[in-house]
Amino acid sequence: MMRNLDITTLRSFVAVADNGGVTRAAGFLHLTQSAVSMQLKRLEELLGLQLLDRSGRTIALTASGEQLLAYARRMVALNDEVIGRLTDQAYEGEIVLGVPHDIVYPAIPQVLQRFNASFPRVKVQLISSFTRSLKEQFSRGECDLILTTETTTSENGETLAERPLCWIGAPNGSAWRQRPLKLAFGRYCTFRPKVVGALDAAGISWEMVVETDSDRTIEATVSADLAIHTMIEGTEPPHLVQIDHGGNLPELPVQLINLYGAETSGSPMVSELAFLVRKAFQNISAPLAAAQTHWTAA
Repeated sequence: MMRNLDITTLRSFVAVADNGGVTRAAGFLHLTQSAVSMQLKRLEELLGLQLLDRSGRTIALTASGEQLLAYARRMVALNDEVIGRLTDQAYEGEIVLGVPHDIVYPAIPQVLQRFNASFPRVKVQLISSFTRSLKEQFSRGECDLILTTETTTSENGETLAERPLCWIGAPNGSAWRQRPLKLAFGRYCTFRPKVVGALDAAGISWEMVVETDSDRTIEATVSADLAIHTMIEGTEPPHLVQIDHGGNLPELPVQLINLYGAETSGSPMVSELAFLVRKAFQNISAPLAAAQTHWTAA
């Protein structure tokens, strides 16, 4: 007998993978935890397969679950595309979202994808710049929402995450051992004065060998082990690594990832985009499930 997959159960399955467990998936889907668990059970019963390994302290995808995940993503995306194209949408327009260069990945692409599924006729213009520039643009009304990296939160700001700055270098690199310490930073990077101050306080001599407006230039220099850099923990690209300096470099301050514009816009489209941004950065402290094989148990 022909069996039909249910998009609702597939959506729950994908949400569990993308959000790191049943609890976070329930929040993302606006469902109860028990409802998501029931949908997962229905999907397993329909296929006659075990998709999640619940035998340990964490939930892991079985081999069948890993195989299904790619199909499930495509089916959910196709469903959303059909609904978006054939259903008259209530909302049209454009939202300008400003995000600092160094926290665009990994969260923002997922946010844009999910927002587009709900509002296919709304264009989100992404501006990537420095915190200082983004706050200036926001004050002039040129951005609807902005994210910032700061040590404090200004009026009407909302702190989404607190993450430490960390030293970043090339894999197996040795540039961090050299003195004077060679640094690569953007001209307007808000981290720069804090980093320089920490080095001065620790009595470590330093030299700014790259001063640029291009993140690619910084990454290329650091990848070549010609200098080191700092980034918010968890946002470093895969070709760079946190430096295990064993206390030979100073500890760096905690940074706040702040959101501005969510409480003052009055637009349901902006509110939905802000909701998705919040969800994405609530999970920034844990590895993204899509890139992992294990998930925390609900």
